[in-house]
Amino acid sequence: MTASTPAKRFRDLGSKAVPYLLIAPVVIYYFFFWFRPVLVTLIKSFQTAAGAFTLQNYHMVLTDPDFLVALRNTAIIVLFSVTLEFLGALFLALLINRKFTGSTFFLFVAMIPMALPGVAVAAMWLTGLTAHGWINSLLYYLGILAEGAKIYWLAGSEWKLLGLIILIDAWQVIPSMMIILLAGLQNIPEETIEAGYVFGGNFITVLRKITMPLLGPTIQTAVILRLISAIQIWLIIVLLVGFSRMPVLVERIVYYYKEVPNLDISLQMASGYAIVVSFIVSMVALLYLKVSGAFGGKKEAAQ
Repeated sequence: MTASTPAKRFRDLGSKAVPYLLIAPVVIYYFFFWFRPVLVTLIKSFQTAAGAFTLQNYHMVLTDPDFLVALRNTAIIVLFSVTLEFLGALFLALLINRKFTGSTFFLFVAMIPMALPGVAVAAMWLTGLTAHGWINSLLYYLGILAEGAKIYWLAGSEWKLLGLIILIDAWQVIPSMMIILLAGLQNIPEETIEAGYVFGGNFITVLRKITMPLLGPTIQTAVILRLISAIQIWLIIVLLVGFSRMPVLVERIVYYYKEVPNLDISLQMASGYAIVVSFIVSMVALLYLKVSGAFGGKKEAAQ
């Protein structure tokens, strides 16, 4: 009996250690490729080029002439892009969920933009938005543009460029939001929807009083995750119009870290911007946790 006790304890210890061994590679990966870089960036944001402690980096970021412009542009993109993407994704999800003939093929076509990397999307639209690009050519062959007439899509005001960025971003992201909403719609029992029609409701009434409330948790997840992602937009903007023409928050990080790395304040500015953006993203993530009921469990208490 005593001889088997150490063996049993060893087996029990091994069974308890298995889950930790399985997640160890992920923990190690996150430590070296996420936690360590974040910690280094946080430390750098409080240091001068000589390594002394300072708060001057944050003062430089907050007084940077481009900071408020970048914050404004990011907020506009987030507000209008997420709204447009949600409405478009909800429309497509409701349409595909009706399972009409050809809905599977329509779903496949609708998902194509989601499969394209950001660089490919930017390259495709850049070749179309130039004066001799495929968009002007298409408009000419459709008879909308006269021969020799050109639309200079990438010229003009910053507001025009913001509109183009919002449309291009929505075109790429709508499919991913649509998939989330479609999954939520397919989890709603058909009997519940049918009951709404049986009791005299029309499509709008059933959508407003039954479908949308039941889809609420899915909508919260899709919108909040998209908010976090939209705050970090920069690649399409840089590839279309370059640095500094339409600054956004993450574009400023890349600008100071990659575009002007030889300035004395480059690393400090990039680190400061990175921490500010991380703070904003964290606040949005906390909002997601609060909205989804992670703080307080009010719904459970009410029940």
